[in-house]
Amino acid sequence: MTTGTSTSTSNTVPGTSTSTRATAVNPSRTTATATRVLRQLRHDPRTIALLILIPCLMLVLLRYVFDGSPRTFDSIGASLLGIFPLITMFLVTSIATLRERTSGTLERLLAMPLGKGDLIAGYALAFGALAVVQSALATGLAVWFLGLDVTGSPWLLLLVALLDALLGTALGLFVSAFAASEFQAVQFMPAVIFPQLLLCGLFAPRSSMHPALEAVSDVLPMSYAVDGMNEVLKHTDMTTTFLRDVLIVAGCALLVLFLGAATLRRRTQ
Repeated sequence: MTTGTSTSTSNTVPGTSTSTRATAVNPSRTTATATRVLRQLRHDPRTIALLILIPCLMLVLLRYVFDGSPRTFDSIGASLLGIFPLITMFLVTSIATLRERTSGTLERLLAMPLGKGDLIAGYALAFGALAVVQSALATGLAVWFLGLDVTGSPWLLLLVALLDALLGTALGLFVSAFAASEFQAVQFMPAVIFPQLLLCGLFAPRSSMHPALEAVSDVLPMSYAVDGMNEVLKHTDMTTTFLRDVLIVAGCALLVLFLGAATLRRRTQ
């Protein structure tokens, strides 16, 4: 067993370059990582409650805030159905990944034949499984119990909500590389989430914003998540605009996951 600090070459598998290990994804190692993360989360009921129950509770609260104006709930409820999972997945994923690094677990894992791509993909797979449960419960609650009136298929709402949750997971994995403590990870939320929340079209149509702000909103993924939800509210069938929106959100999630694998560090400096 090696003690103290080790050089970067001591952890490299013979015949495999460090850059290859960082980017390559092995299905078996990815699955093993996801299984380990889910096993850990099983013993953390508070995190599970935050992931599964908080979005549902927020939707219930929102429904009865607008109890005297059901149309208001219909107009913003679908958008928040995607935003709430994104926020909770961002918080939990960023803190959980940072905890792995500060505890030394990440460094020990990367000393094994486990690349950064395997680790990021494993985390994405584990939290993605939770995102499926979270999004399904929130969508079912909003549509069938809280009376959210949508013109299109509820399954399309579920698709956008799931993609939003996966985007939140990807963003959380990415920003965890730049935080030195759990408190700093939470501090990234105003920088990463709040601008998107203000500019996504939830509070005012993006076309009515100042041209500079509208241009910024055009490159923020949450804007397309809200647009996708609004397409389901207004149209019975899947539109080309809806397809564009979900592809952009999915593409942004994949891009951020790749950036997360590239910037992931073994330990906190």
